[in-house]
Amino acid sequence: MKEKQTRSPGKLKNLLALAWAFFKIGLLTFGGGYAMIPIIQAEVAEKHKWISEEDLMHIVTIAESTPGPIAINAATYVGYKICGFFGSLAATVSVVLAPFTIIYIISLFLEQFMKFTVVANAFRGIQVAVAFLILSAGIKFIKKLKRQVFPIVTVALTITVMLLLDIFALSFSSVYLILMGAFAGLMLTVVQRIQSKNNSGKENDK
Repeated sequence: MKEKQTRSPGKLKNLLALAWAFFKIGLLTFGGGYAMIPIIQAEVAEKHKWISEEDLMHIVTIAESTPGPIAINAATYVGYKICGFFGSLAATVSVVLAPFTIIYIISLFLEQFMKFTVVANAFRGIQVAVAFLILSAGIKFIKKLKRQVFPIVTVALTITVMLLLDIFALSFSSVYLILMGAFAGLMLTVVQRIQSKNNSGKENDK
């Protein structure tokens, strides 16, 4: 009984911390998607140290490869890692609470809301800031990549393909790029395992 009593306050504290952290992420982030990454990184990995920088990169990879926004996937993952099911529930609900409420209110008065010149200009400024946040997040992740041939070549090819698609205004889903990257990673793993088996077989023969 004493053990349960000592654990309970700590668990409740973690739940409240999770809920508050992800509520702030949902409330203070404009642009969604990759624009959320710097705030998630600062709040989850740097401030509270719930996950590592490498884990955050994995979350972003999974979020792009599976259905669901990055912030919700991160909230679900981190919440479950810290406090199990209830932590996952608290973090996920908290991250969508503020955006849902704000968007619902705006949707009721959207036409009147956008008629104000000040509001329209503010949104243009926000778009520029969001573009910078996305670029900043991308640069941070590139810096944290392992200095190996495969990651460097993959990033270079992806950037080149995306630029060419934009320049020539070609329609090409980013899903295909993700699938191609996954296929290349699987092929690399197969080749490495074959080489490892061959090397171990040669050592055994000696």
